[in-house]
Amino acid sequence: MINDPREIIRETTMSAAQWIAVVLMIALNALDGFDVLSSAFAAPGIAKEWGIARDALGVVLAMELVGMGVGSILLGGAADRFGRRPTMLGCLAVMASGMWLATTAQNPQMLGLWRFITGLGIGGMLAAINAVTAELSSAKGRSLAMSLMVIGYPIGATIGGIIAAMLLKTGDWRVVFEFGAIATVVFIPLIWFFVPETPAYLLARRPEGALGRINASMAKLRLPAIDALPPVDARDSAGGGGASVLDILKPGLIGTTMVLTLGYSLHAITFYYILKWSPKIVADFGFAAPQAASVLVWANIGGASGGALFGFLMHRFGIKWPTIVMLLLGAAAVVVFGLGDSDTSLVGWRFAVFCTGFATNAAIVGFYSAFAYGFPAHVRATGTGFAIGAGRIGSAGSPILAGALFTAGGMSLFTVSAIMACGSVMAAALMLMLALKEAD
Repeated sequence: MINDPREIIRETTMSAAQWIAVVLMIALNALDGFDVLSSAFAAPGIAKEWGIARDALGVVLAMELVGMGVGSILLGGAADRFGRRPTMLGCLAVMASGMWLATTAQNPQMLGLWRFITGLGIGGMLAAINAVTAELSSAKGRSLAMSLMVIGYPIGATIGGIIAAMLLKTGDWRVVFEFGAIATVVFIPLIWFFVPETPAYLLARRPEGALGRINASMAKLRLPAIDALPPVDARDSAGGGGASVLDILKPGLIGTTMVLTLGYSLHAITFYYILKWSPKIVADFGFAAPQAASVLVWANIGGASGGALFGFLMHRFGIKWPTIVMLLLGAAAVVVFGLGDSDTSLVGWRFAVFCTGFATNAAIVGFYSAFAYGFPAHVRATGTGFAIGAGRIGSAGSPILAGALFTAGGMSLFTVSAIMACGSVMAAALMLMLALKEAD
């Protein structure tokens, strides 16, 4: 009889309860997708109301990315210390508060502060849901579950973009944040009732009453109980101690940590250039705000499509090489996006951003899967949070850099796009150095 809950989960066909938990992780990532891009949907209205230039707008657009970076590092570690479930619930409360307070902003500085607070919650959430999806999935279902979880982001942004476009027809930019706050609150009871703490976390931390808590989680997942805790092995932490960032910087993990952190950060510079600036760029070529928001919707439709395809490629060819291919294709697509001008039709803009979203989000799926496979359970959220956090802090410079190039540099759209595409190219070079094996 198998007495290790990780082995039971790995080898048993996934139950309906496991899939419900995974679907909620997909939905949470979809919520993150809408929350992160809500400022991009609102950007034309923000710029018009307060009369701010592109460089100042870039700072506002970057604030939730800075918050996400800080939140991923601080609250990602919380998910390894206090548990995945309580961290997710706390992050939802922070996100809802930040989104609602954004509706009260009377100037760019206050809006930036509330977006930073929203980003704190989003950052912690990303690390936790990545760990939960990996730890509640079977060996056969993990590739599919991970790819579906990641494409939740563009799905949420797509649905959110459609809703935002409708809301912006009858209200100002604040209605976008009001909708986000309400949607966030709805998820709190869903996570409370349907997502148990993961047995992998409980086994790694071994808190008081660990056996009973593990079996309670297994019962919620409709899986068999275990008779006793398995012996501590190399995959477990030292008897319930808290995970530390230092653990992922030790020999054996530091190489993986550095490659994934730097690679994700560089790719995020390219990724967020399109997501943060495409509505404003299209609006500046004479299209109305709702039409500009619809272009971002197509970027995320492309992202969902690319992520779904990547799930198939990852199952067949592994993580590393499909990710490298998508990074290079994404860079090429961003350069082509830069060829757009005043003669480009709305359909042309939509197709261009569809292609960029297709490849760049597929590469994001690759990075998230690498986070899940590259870090063992006792530091999985810490490692994921560190990589995402450091990457997001670095990528926060993406909208600022693009704004500065447009404003101070006076560069053309093509030149700026070619510069911003270099991030994905450098990320592909780093991925060549990644040695990856499946984590527990």
